[in-house]
Amino acid sequence: MNAPFKPIALRVSAANLGDPGERTLIDRFVLSHPEGTPFHRPAWLLASAKGTGNRAHALIAERGDAILAYLPLTEVHSPIFGRMLASSGFAVGGGLLLSEGTPSAAIFRALEELAQRLNCPSIELRGGTLPQRRAGWAIRRESHCGFVQPLGTDDEAQLLQVPRKQRAEVRKGLANDLAITVGTADRDRAAHYAVYAESVRNLGTPVFPASLFAEVLDAFADDADILTVWSGNRPVASVLSLYHGGAVKPYWGGGTRDARQLRANDRMYYELMLHARRRGCIAFDFGRSKTQSGAYDFKRNWGLEPEPLSYAQWTAPGSAARDADPTSDKHSARIELWKRLPLPIANLIGPFIARGLG
Repeated sequence: MNAPFKPIALRVSAANLGDPGERTLIDRFVLSHPEGTPFHRPAWLLASAKGTGNRAHALIAERGDAILAYLPLTEVHSPIFGRMLASSGFAVGGGLLLSEGTPSAAIFRALEELAQRLNCPSIELRGGTLPQRRAGWAIRRESHCGFVQPLGTDDEAQLLQVPRKQRAEVRKGLANDLAITVGTADRDRAAHYAVYAESVRNLGTPVFPASLFAEVLDAFADDADILTVWSGNRPVASVLSLYHGGAVKPYWGGGTRDARQLRANDRMYYELMLHARRRGCIAFDFGRSKTQSGAYDFKRNWGLEPEPLSYAQWTAPGSAARDADPTSDKHSARIELWKRLPLPIANLIGPFIARGLG
């Protein structure tokens, strides 16, 4: 009788992100995984790290030559918020991807060991498979929600899909003398950054460095673009979107103070829905928002139903939990102060702070 074959052990190791062949294998795994997102892709991981001056890492689990698990990680440094490993950095997704039946304990053990070697007392996982009953981990299931909806079959169906009150706002935007452009050229990038920087300053948030947007656009190529709404020669609303798995994800978007009166934001998202359908998308992924926030209500106004998201945070033994919650008492006063900063000053110092937010 022949002896049974010994099962091949699961091997967990650091991915060689400098190897184009390994990046291609990882990308294939992400694109074929039902829970894969643009934030899992090596393109995002490397571009967001390079654009913010942070470092990219990744863990993979293999059996033989097959990748069975993948975890993208950004090592984020901040003099205000401390050090952490985020999966995935500067993203709203990107947690652990597992093939069906693959155990996760060895991966989380390797993750904790990596964080300690890098002197990162905190880990944040945004979605994906989360650790179950592991010491040091806290799970949040209700703090944020995601919003995804199928796109309409044509322009009129898309408009009728929007609830009546929000549809009226879109119609007002359509009636205004506004122009729409889509692209990734220097003019598109400059317009987007100017609008986005003003928008986040008005919300009390430091703007990311322009290099982050540039690196993501260059890395994603045809899978990213910028849609801008213009009033004359002034950009008043603009959004940088990612395309993945048949869905459009408007990610970095905003409007100037004039955008509200012009209904430019409403026009922008409707035009993006039309543009996405014309390029073959079937779903509109409006991303995440903090539960019961203004952005949460805005997305519900469009008829999208919230889906609770799950996150996990690990804190090293003896360390304090990382606090980067903008609604916390610690940061709310800073936010109110930031809203009052002159825009040139906010744009000058904001990127140095924002590159550490992760």
